[in-house]
Amino acid sequence: MNRKLSINNQIIKYGEKAVINLNIARLISGTEIDLPIYAYRSKKPGPTVLLSGGLHGDEIDGIEIVRRLIDQKVFDKLKCGSVIAIPVMNIYGFLNFSREVPDGKDINRSFPGSLTGSLASRVAYNLTHKVLQEIDFGIDFHTGGANRYNYPQTRFDPSDDRAREISDIFNAPISLESKFIDKTFRKQANKMNKSIVVYEAGESMRFDQNSIEQGILGAKKVLAHYGMIDFEVENQDSNYCKESVWVRAKSSGILHLDKTSGDHVEQKEVMARITDPFGNFQTKIKAPKTGIIIGHTNSPLVNQGDAIYHLGN
Repeated sequence: MNRKLSINNQIIKYGEKAVINLNIARLISGTEIDLPIYAYRSKKPGPTVLLSGGLHGDEIDGIEIVRRLIDQKVFDKLKCGSVIAIPVMNIYGFLNFSREVPDGKDINRSFPGSLTGSLASRVAYNLTHKVLQEIDFGIDFHTGGANRYNYPQTRFDPSDDRAREISDIFNAPISLESKFIDKTFRKQANKMNKSIVVYEAGESMRFDQNSIEQGILGAKKVLAHYGMIDFEVENQDSNYCKESVWVRAKSSGILHLDKTSGDHVEQKEVMARITDPFGNFQTKIKAPKTGIIIGHTNSPLVNQGDAIYHLGN
């Protein structure tokens, strides 16, 4: 916790702040694409914390959380330690309103990346070698996918005690044990002995103010816990989920939700109904277990087998 901070060969000294433009590649037009990285250092040693959004370019709630933290000057007067803030890690996806980069690959399935690989792999390589190696731990802000809403929640691998602690400090309405997935940002960080907690809230290409506010609040709680900022913490009730299951459509048709994210349900309780457009049939969707709904689809039309709910136990 008392060491040099260098990003892309630019050294940030104690008491300094800087914006580092990390060159990633070029657009087809020849326009260069830079990844802006905001770095803040206190005059006193402490942890180096990464706050990042936009690893999937269409997940704008996460981008807005980091942007607001910067705009509110939360990091300008750190009491100790350092913050690396990256609002948009996937500039390509952000420009194209897309989860992926233009070749269709997911950066969050491309780590540790390669300097001579695909576009997604090159972005992953730069994040691995020029950002991850500099941090102690981080919070990566995400949302649900297209038409899929996630109730504000943190996710961590149960084998990572430090990530579990950070999740508890963040104190989101839901915390979920979630094992590592190969080639993800979170797993690569773990291989480097860095802990990443994922915050999931809201839906892609939608602003959800509660999700944004919960994310900002959680980030401030973590920084305050480590003595990096002054912030009066008031903890809220949180639901701890050791596992989760997907509840899927039993038939195709028009979906009518009786329960939504954040609702508690009992086993065999009716959660939703599926009808055809003409009123000829109705299928009831019942809860397979007692739990809390941590995510749901907002699509009114579903095919048999589509995921309708994500249920935490």
